[in-house]
Amino acid sequence: MFEWMAWTTPVAVFFTCIALMLIAMTVWEIRSPTVERKGFLPMATTRGDRLFIGLLTAAYINLAWVGLGEKMAQWFSLEAEPSVWISFVLSMLVLALVLRKG
Repeated sequence: MFEWMAWTTPVAVFFTCIALMLIAMTVWEIRSPTVERKGFLPMATTRGDRLFIGLLTAAYINLAWVGLGEKMAQWFSLEAEPSVWISFVLSMLVLALVLRKG
């Protein structure tokens, strides 16, 4: 069923984290309904809005990392492309920032 996708460990961990976040946010929303608030984002947002924006940002960071991996190896004279675990950690930190302060 999933033969079309390259299910490497980082990809599996990334999508597992997304699924767990969606489940946790659903439970949180049921237990404690959200209120809109204004953070550093240019609009008032709910928890769900910030999760969506943060997930999109995380996906773009990972896509840019994979797309620029070969270039980064050339730019920084690396023997191999930088690990995707770096982009995973970076994207999760940005997601946490958007959820907390956005």
